[in-house]
Amino acid sequence: MPMPHRYSLLPFLRWLPQVTARSLGRDALVGLTGAILALPQAIAYALIAGLPAEYGLYAAVVPVIVACLWGSSLHLIGGPTAAISVVLFASVSPLAVPASPDYVALVLLLSFLAGLFQWLLGLLRFGSLVNFISQSVLLGFTLGAALVIALGQVPNLLGLDLPGQATALKGALVLGEHLREAHWPSLAVAALTLGVALGVHRLWPRLPALLLAILAGSLLVWLLPGWFAAVPQVEAFAGSLPPLAVLRFDLDSVLTLLPAAVALGLLGLVTSLSIARALAQQSQQILEVDTEVRGQGLANLVGPWFSAYLSAGSFTRSALNQQSGALSPLAGVFSALWVALFALYGAALLAHIALPAMAAVILLICRGLVDAPGLRALWRVSRPEFAVMALTCAATLLLELQTAIYAGVLASLLFYLKRTSQPRLQRWYEGRDEVLGIEGSIFFGACAYLQRHIQASQAPAVVLDAHYVNFIDYAGVVMLHQEARRLGLQQRSLVLRRVRPRVREELLKLEGAEACPLQFKD
Repeated sequence: MPMPHRYSLLPFLRWLPQVTARSLGRDALVGLTGAILALPQAIAYALIAGLPAEYGLYAAVVPVIVACLWGSSLHLIGGPTAAISVVLFASVSPLAVPASPDYVALVLLLSFLAGLFQWLLGLLRFGSLVNFISQSVLLGFTLGAALVIALGQVPNLLGLDLPGQATALKGALVLGEHLREAHWPSLAVAALTLGVALGVHRLWPRLPALLLAILAGSLLVWLLPGWFAAVPQVEAFAGSLPPLAVLRFDLDSVLTLLPAAVALGLLGLVTSLSIARALAQQSQQILEVDTEVRGQGLANLVGPWFSAYLSAGSFTRSALNQQSGALSPLAGVFSALWVALFALYGAALLAHIALPAMAAVILLICRGLVDAPGLRALWRVSRPEFAVMALTCAATLLLELQTAIYAGVLASLLFYLKRTSQPRLQRWYEGRDEVLGIEGSIFFGACAYLQRHIQASQAPAVVLDAHYVNFIDYAGVVMLHQEARRLGLQQRSLVLRRVRPRVREELLKLEGAEACPLQFKD
């Protein structure tokens, strides 16, 4: 059923009437936890993208608000991401000096073009492409992403300052070389944070366990500087509200950046929709994919005018949002507003957050992402799809995160094509005639399989019972015509029985009803 026009233009009207004072307070508290997590990440990602640190904060404000209000997911929160930051740097750094005004202008223009591409895809209702991301791919991606994120936080947990790596495997190898350098006070702060989080969640489930755990770990460092002075903390920064920016639309720059904009737009959508679908599966939400695509595009159309570079869904922040009990997308809006407030007034306070405490909370989030019952059910129901899940999970560890999604989708399509290329056949005899009952489509991938079975028959008439054939393509039509003519030269016949009208119409188009070599029976 299509959405009413007002919901299409203002999708937040679907859930806004259900907001109460209680849910508003809960979402504000959840948003605070998300903002504390977002601030150090946003700064780090901006530096990866070759931008001044404050541009990471700008990307965590306006685009997040727009995407939450105009999207469909109840829990997806966007912002700067590592993958997009890396690709942005690789795309723009050959054109300008990183962190220079020209570089910033090109990044904002590229972000706008990517947002325009995303919004047009949503407008044309191409969001259904996400249906190619199967449930097995989602399970594997979620499991792999949880492992990748957890592995990336282990250095912070141990108080190690290690360079980031492109893949989880490289990160694990580098970590293994430095395990002996672990900083035990940092590990103690992480252990306290984990203990507080698990204890509060068990004894007082209504309280914000993750936020209280971060505060407990950070207070330990602040109250006992003699023991914990060397525990790493969030780097101090000078923040401000996102300033307005004027984009420079010169034709040469647009044409130069267009290929990168399409690639980044697709990368952002695949990442965001994969996360949104994974969370929707856990929360039983019905996701309006085209609405979400338009929301992501609109966020990146509006964001660059407020100095925000390209944003996409964040797995860590979105999972935190869901597991902390967010009741509506207003939790994401509050998260962005908290980021703005902290950036403006709380920079000195945020510099007291202990990185091991943050890492411990992220590990708990990763644990909640692992769907053990779903994995066991997949193993029982379908071993081939379990293999797709395992391949996707392995790809997240061996490849870059976004590449793993493409690998999983490709594996799903290959398994699907393998199944559909061998439609189910039942063989029996009616007198001297041999009947082949076909259950499936007759398309280019299945032609060789069906042709072998037809050619294996020695009966005077080969009857294809096509009652369960709903689709036939050009290759299938040509193959059946060729087999009918071959059998005709041997004084034999190819008969199609109980053919659906649409399939019969396609079969008669090739040579017309009078010249068609096929015989039809009801």
